[in-house]
Amino acid sequence: MLNRRKVLQGIAASSGATFAASLTPKRLLASPTRKAVPKRIVFFMQNQGFDPKTCIPEGMKSSGSLANAKLPEPIGALEPYKDRLHIINGLHGIHTSPSHSAFFGALGGYRGSDGVPPSASTIDYELSKVLPQTLLPHLCVGMDSIENMKTKPTIATLSASGAGQPIFMHSNPNHLYQMLYGGISSGDIRLQHEARSSVLNQVEKLAATKGRSLPAPDQQRYGQYVQGFKEVNGLRTRLDTVADHLRKFAPTVDERYTKPEFETDWHDVLLDLGISALTSGITNTLTIGSGRGEIFGAWKGLGIDQQGHNLGHMDQPGNPIWIKIRQYNSRMLVRIMETLESVPEGSGTMMDNTLIVYTSNNADKQHTNGANWPFMLLGNFDGTIKTGCFTQLSGKRPINALYTTLLHAAGQNCERFNMDDKMAKKFDVGTGPLKEVLV
Repeated sequence: MLNRRKVLQGIAASSGATFAASLTPKRLLASPTRKAVPKRIVFFMQNQGFDPKTCIPEGMKSSGSLANAKLPEPIGALEPYKDRLHIINGLHGIHTSPSHSAFFGALGGYRGSDGVPPSASTIDYELSKVLPQTLLPHLCVGMDSIENMKTKPTIATLSASGAGQPIFMHSNPNHLYQMLYGGISSGDIRLQHEARSSVLNQVEKLAATKGRSLPAPDQQRYGQYVQGFKEVNGLRTRLDTVADHLRKFAPTVDERYTKPEFETDWHDVLLDLGISALTSGITNTLTIGSGRGEIFGAWKGLGIDQQGHNLGHMDQPGNPIWIKIRQYNSRMLVRIMETLESVPEGSGTMMDNTLIVYTSNNADKQHTNGANWPFMLLGNFDGTIKTGCFTQLSGKRPINALYTTLLHAAGQNCERFNMDDKMAKKFDVGTGPLKEVLV
């Protein structure tokens, strides 16, 4: 069980990494008529691997249109959205040494392992800096068994703002709701929000005072801890100033929050909170970790009794358990798209300016060497990404090349992402973005 000290450390660490920008409410409510397109991106990371046979239409061996193809059963929910889909096969992540999971390396494109801190920032964080800034530049949510989500409501395994700077993901929807919408709530939620706010304000003041008495070498490190509380308190204040706007987007709190029957009840409301953060403009970068980047995970609400590592030792193609999990993922992707499609933006909808990236933190399967790392992209990101197609690559370009491509699509030109010349000489046969992906 987490003690008070560990909980406070988690709050400080997550807020210090995530709430990096000091923004005013005007940035949240920027005019839709501005020239800058309010792009946003969603990363959905499923653990235990993503077998290409569960997403590539039968018979497709080479690149081509999806127009006349039928999507496999696991992703069948995406069939009506084929014209917005781009399936990519043949990237590699050998250099990330994934095995059970690449952890931070899955989004960072570098070597990752259990317990190893990030060696650089991850692509989701880098994109959050490039995209139009919001009150909360980057939100991470993590889905797991109900036991793990309760005992470890925050965990950092997938995203990072720099070397040794992990970004925590939120797994308890009650805590996340309080953080985002506690200021506009009533009843117990409002009382808990006010009590939590009072405690955090006191902790910030006390920590700042005590920090001055530390030896000089420790003051800088302790200062980062204090800054975490300062920034989370500042975020709460900024959210309170746009309360009227947020009331239009706050999800309804029901028994799924307080009395979940299965862990999938919490998965569903965490997704609702993530979507609401996008539609309200609180954030433009959402990272979803199904399985939280580790080897665990449970889906009893889908009628699946087995959980955790054992799921990774099952072949995915044709497996009824993995068909259910992937179908559940696909329905979640549809929920994101349909909600964003319902919100007008500029001359179209929010979905017109959004990209959803679906993959695994573990390449194609459990205990993999990362030689093949499939991806699915949904949306054209304001006309910058090709859609309605399947791309088969040679296996000689790394996942870093796709991340370079995403940066280009967001307006940030670069030749490589997190790969120096020495590494590129060994693991990448090309430079720059993937021409097969960009329009």
